[in-house]
Amino acid sequence: MDMGRDDVTGRVVELEYRPVAKDFVSALRARRRVSRAMRRQVWLLGLAACCCVFVVASDLADGEMPPFPMLIGMCVFAFLLVLQPWLVGHQFQRLAERRGVIRVTVTDAGVTVATDDSSTSLQWSVQPRYRETAEGFYMFSPEKNAANFTVLPKRGLRDPADADRLRAILDAHLSRV
Repeated sequence: MDMGRDDVTGRVVELEYRPVAKDFVSALRARRRVSRAMRRQVWLLGLAACCCVFVVASDLADGEMPPFPMLIGMCVFAFLLVLQPWLVGHQFQRLAERRGVIRVTVTDAGVTVATDDSSTSLQWSVQPRYRETAEGFYMFSPEKNAANFTVLPKRGLRDPADADRLRAILDAHLSRV
């Protein structure tokens, strides 16, 4: 198929790319903003980190050394907040790179994702919402945890104008979050 052409059923945009960790890291960061459960997790971890900082500050103000487990806990909270998407994104990338080149076809009928050894077709109702970032478009499943997502990196588009066509198709069928 030619990129950005119209077929009998309507618009068509194709992407072709080799998965890299940045694709999945960006998707997981976008998911944090879409998923209620992920937003709650970030808030709870942030609240716990603030409590730890308060305890350490009050101990230091009283001239005492803060408890060692509290300092370790603060490091763990910082680690979870900042590095979790990076670590999980690298794990996803290792799994995806075994599949080879990823080819995605987006039409008015839905999305087809094909690799060297498999193919999956998704109707719009399977992942009814999406988020756009500077790196790509990310489609998410409807449940509150947004457990399933599809990565559509902008670097996989052959022509910068295809980003506008892809956005138009997604806007026509999905809700932007």
